[in-house]
Amino acid sequence: MTMNISTLAALFPLLLLLLGLTFTVVIDPYIRREHRHIMLLIAALCLTHIAQNVWDYALTVGPPRQTLRTILSIYGYSVRPVILILFLNIVQPTGKRRYYWLLAGLNAAVYLSALFSPVSFWIDQGNYYHGGPLAPTCLISSAILLICLLVQTLRSRRTAGKWDVWIPIAVIVMIVVSIAFDYNIKEGQQPVSFLTVAIIIGSVFYYIWLHLQFVREHEKDLMASQRIQIMMTQIQPHFLFNALNTIRALYSKDPSLADRTLEDFSTYLRQNLESLSQTDLVPVTKELEHTRLYAEIEVLRFPNIHVEYRTWDQDFQIPALTIQPLVENAIRHGVRSRKDGLVTVTTVCESGCHRITVQDNGVGFDTKKQESFAETHIGLRNVKNRIEQMCGGTMILGSEIGAGTCVTLIIPDGNKDGTREKRK
Repeated sequence: MTMNISTLAALFPLLLLLLGLTFTVVIDPYIRREHRHIMLLIAALCLTHIAQNVWDYALTVGPPRQTLRTILSIYGYSVRPVILILFLNIVQPTGKRRYYWLLAGLNAAVYLSALFSPVSFWIDQGNYYHGGPLAPTCLISSAILLICLLVQTLRSRRTAGKWDVWIPIAVIVMIVVSIAFDYNIKEGQQPVSFLTVAIIIGSVFYYIWLHLQFVREHEKDLMASQRIQIMMTQIQPHFLFNALNTIRALYSKDPSLADRTLEDFSTYLRQNLESLSQTDLVPVTKELEHTRLYAEIEVLRFPNIHVEYRTWDQDFQIPALTIQPLVENAIRHGVRSRKDGLVTVTTVCESGCHRITVQDNGVGFDTKKQESFAETHIGLRNVKNRIEQMCGGTMILGSEIGAGTCVTLIIPDGNKDGTREKRK
């Protein structure tokens, strides 16, 4: 009874870990199908490895069963390198894996010889285990695979997060330490080896590491999708249609102005397309130029609108398509219906921050009835997200019905032209 309770106490947390790992891997929406299959296979092999440990432990007492204990030991020695190879397949999705499998095959062949030769190990008539000359084969092959796993993990630092890489390294260290502990445990003293425990816990850690990698890839895909969405919000079909109609009308009144406007319009479209591949910050002067191109086309359509620029601070960087969407919303939703509509763009440096303000004297809105003006406008919501994510800035919104709206962007200092400091 004592043995059964101690065995259950050792098995219960391990089985819970495997059950939780299996369930989480199955429902995880981020993990790739091939890696999901590998993780499920690792969980299954870990379960069989637990069964092998417990069964072999039970056979150390009672009448000798040499053949059965030999088969169980062969399986235990053979499956450990396989689990490490599966870990390698996760860290190194592509590459020459046949050498890994060749090493695992040679390791299994050495221990299969125990069925007819004591060269690797044998179980004597008294039910005691003895290692032969080739007994360390599993240890050597596992050490080689662990070194390969460590090398591939360090290479993954290029794509992994700053601290993510330490998760698989910790697993490797844990496996090495568990082997050292197992050497100090005599046969039949515990139902599950330290190495088996380390492999199971390592499987959970590797899943966490894998999950973090795919979440990051998903975030990159979202950012790419967001850039496309940003461009689409800045090149609305009605704006294209209205701008082209304005240019066409100008050709009958002022051909030279029509030519300049057409050139500005083509530059505006080209800069929007360039923003799709723009992942770094851009000089604020470039963003202001892009804003002017848009505003000049709109002013031709709405002569009642005037846009002023008070840009005293021009020595810092911001995400592309940051100021222009603010001016666009000020014109479309604020001053378009005003007889003397005014939009003011201001940039100043104060208190160690760069402050960008886009203010209009438009219709305004009641901030108490809307949680955020940005929540109802995709363009502004994108600006807010990119300001926060790309340069650690903030957006402040203020509005009053009949008086207008003011949007302020605060950018921390340290993003000067040509010396952008990446956020860690």
